[in-house]
Amino acid sequence: MGDLLLVRHGETEWSRSGRHTSWTDLPLTPRGEEQAKSLVPLFAGRHFALVLTSPLARAIRTAELAGLTGAVSDPDMHEWDYGAYEGVATVDIHRTRPDWYLWNDGVPAGPDGHPGESPAEVGDRADRVLARAEKSLGDGDVVLVAHAHFLRVLTARRLGLSAADGRLFQLGTGTLSRLSTEHDRPVITEWNTLPPG
Repeated sequence: MGDLLLVRHGETEWSRSGRHTSWTDLPLTPRGEEQAKSLVPLFAGRHFALVLTSPLARAIRTAELAGLTGAVSDPDMHEWDYGAYEGVATVDIHRTRPDWYLWNDGVPAGPDGHPGESPAEVGDRADRVLARAEKSLGDGDVVLVAHAHFLRVLTARRLGLSAADGRLFQLGTGTLSRLSTEHDRPVITEWNTLPPG
């Protein structure tokens, strides 16, 4: 049985400044590109049963620069739809909503096509991705390249927790995490790892 390898995309301008970024398709910064390239030694010479990426350029580019070939874009792996909070930092939201917490309160509706999502809605997408990955885990490791909040929700769901329990798993840009099993039960075996160097 293979493991799930989770890769958060490299840094973007908005991830650096703490702005919520879902559908805005920002490129990696030069530092983000270096973060992605630094993952190459972790993947070099390895075969993966499946590599899935978010459809957004920052995830696709991270996979390319990390040397992951044959990646398939999966629309269910896009970042949490932040609705009206797209491009807004938590510190700015707290100016008018001091007690706001994404994991409890969700987001207000945004422009057409971006109504925002609740943790449970993101969890439903994560469950679909996990079901797809499960079909390939018998053939080896599966790599998922996506976004912080989405991967945090996916981790919670893989561990049998509620989607909102993704709040427990902080995840930095350009990092690798591993979900495995122990006694046939899901566990975290590596989290938020930066490549050596």
